[in-house]
Amino acid sequence: MNTAKPADKSRLHSLALAALGVVYGDIGTSPLYALKEVFSNEHHPVPITPDNVLGILSLVFWALMAVVSGKYVLFIMRADNRGEGGIMALMVLALRKEKPGSWRRNSLVTLGLFGAALFYGDGIITPAISVLSAVEGLEIIAPAFKPFVIPLSVLVLIGLFIIQRFGTARVGKLFGPVMVLWFMVLTVMGVVNIVASPGVLSAINPAWGVSFLTTHPGIGFFSLGAVVLVLTGGEALYADMGHFGRWPIQLAWFGMVLPALLINYFGQGALLLSNPATIENPFYLLAPEWALFPLVVLATIATVIASQAVISGAFSMTLQAMQLSYSPRFEVQHTSESEMGQIFLPAINGLLLVAVVALVIGFGSSSHLAAAYGIAVTGTMLITNLLAFVVARNEWRWTVWQASACVIPFVLIDLAFFSANSTKIVAGGWFPLVFGLLVFTVLTTWKQGRDLLHEKLSQDSIDMAPFITSLALGGATRVPGTAVFLTSRPQGVPRAMLHSLKHYKVLHERMVIVTVRILDVPYVAEAERVAVTPLGESFWQVIAHYGFKDEPDLPAALARCADHGLEFEMMDTSFFLGRETLIPRFGGKMAYWRVLLFAVMFRNASSLTAFFKIPTNRVVELGSQVVL
Repeated sequence: MNTAKPADKSRLHSLALAALGVVYGDIGTSPLYALKEVFSNEHHPVPITPDNVLGILSLVFWALMAVVSGKYVLFIMRADNRGEGGIMALMVLALRKEKPGSWRRNSLVTLGLFGAALFYGDGIITPAISVLSAVEGLEIIAPAFKPFVIPLSVLVLIGLFIIQRFGTARVGKLFGPVMVLWFMVLTVMGVVNIVASPGVLSAINPAWGVSFLTTHPGIGFFSLGAVVLVLTGGEALYADMGHFGRWPIQLAWFGMVLPALLINYFGQGALLLSNPATIENPFYLLAPEWALFPLVVLATIATVIASQAVISGAFSMTLQAMQLSYSPRFEVQHTSESEMGQIFLPAINGLLLVAVVALVIGFGSSSHLAAAYGIAVTGTMLITNLLAFVVARNEWRWTVWQASACVIPFVLIDLAFFSANSTKIVAGGWFPLVFGLLVFTVLTTWKQGRDLLHEKLSQDSIDMAPFITSLALGGATRVPGTAVFLTSRPQGVPRAMLHSLKHYKVLHERMVIVTVRILDVPYVAEAERVAVTPLGESFWQVIAHYGFKDEPDLPAALARCADHGLEFEMMDTSFFLGRETLIPRFGGKMAYWRVLLFAVMFRNASSLTAFFKIPTNRVVELGSQVVL
């Protein structure tokens, strides 16, 4: 976690540069398609007149100022969970003081999980629309390139997903400087065209936006569905706060990103005022003809960087969901020896690749994809507002009036954008909603299934205290070595231990009961990693604590038990794990189809051995059947 302070200028500037390459790739590439979609949308195009251009630019200006600058940079980023941001961290923060099982808690969980599910939809659409919009610049150079746009886009995307397994540790060093160049190019292109038509700067006056909406209420409402594209990536500012800290992100936004974006949008507006025919692609037509090819190359690199950030975000979101028991376990590979947050999930990477390529081929152009884009972004933004309201009340102790006065204006703005985008559901907006619903179903089914399985296992459990007392009377042969049993219920005898005793008729000299607990904080200090309690008769209880962004390493945690009087010799230690086979049945507490889905996920989930980094040659698995 990086928490650079304003006084530490060199570190602040270094982190701000890094933030440019990771945080701002998505919103930084929006000029490729945002303004074009407002005026050339095939469903509700805005006529290109001076008043309309100034009105749209006014809406763009104030949307960026209100939603990104006001809401995310200055307000939402205050809601950090020990420095970490993102909708999952915000959900955990909002749940901290809610009673388990209450309708409020269940409602907040539903909101948070659906917001996270929509984030995955964004993670699929962003690479598709960004790369497509960049490669489409080839059509401006020569119309003969048009048949090659989709194949080239697919090749770029396949290459992007293939290199994920190598990580971004080395390539990431280039991200910041490349994005600095990108924002400088945006600024220069915008300035040149603004100088030619300086009257476009009058759009800063909000009266132009108000006049446009009141004069053309129908078109004005539908135009919001395209204007929102300038905000895509705003959620990333908050989600990546834990990597860079609040100050570097704020410095990068106000110092370079916001001015560059506004200048470029106003430059595109000036170009449209002087030549409405440039609506074919106002971004690329800002540049002189000789600069088109290098601009296409730079734009493609910038969109790859933007896509990389979203894909990495999907990996991080999945890891958090796994830690919080909302997702099945997936294989996690570490791509950097120094940066803990750089991870690769092969299964998620493969699913994203298939979905992104299918989107590019299915939709065929960035204009068609734009219809699908806004609904996921605005849905997540709206949910973020509601969770932030709860955090302001519970954590910051704001009154209802204070929290409402701050949050309601943002809710109204986001609701307007969401409503405008809801009209595009038939044209493509259905995709992120359906995809989000599928992800939401998987997350909630896994959580409910795990709770039901835990309940079933607890019903047959024996309390640990009387079990240990009975051993003092004899009857069980003790053999040399240490046996470690994992259980989620430390006060009960693990099923694996009962099966081991039943089959082998022996117990080890030292019996260690280990429970892993994921706390509602992102990280847990190493000094607080384990709590060790002797239970008598050479039984020990170990509670290992992890944050929801920590990566569990059970052997490393057990090594810290030496400080508490419990030493482990790994070559003399055996790990006994239970492997349950689930038997679905009708009439249970969970719908039959959900039990079937949970059983499939449970059977194919990554093993506890890999998840907890347990040496495979020290593991003994004991199976049992559980009827759900």
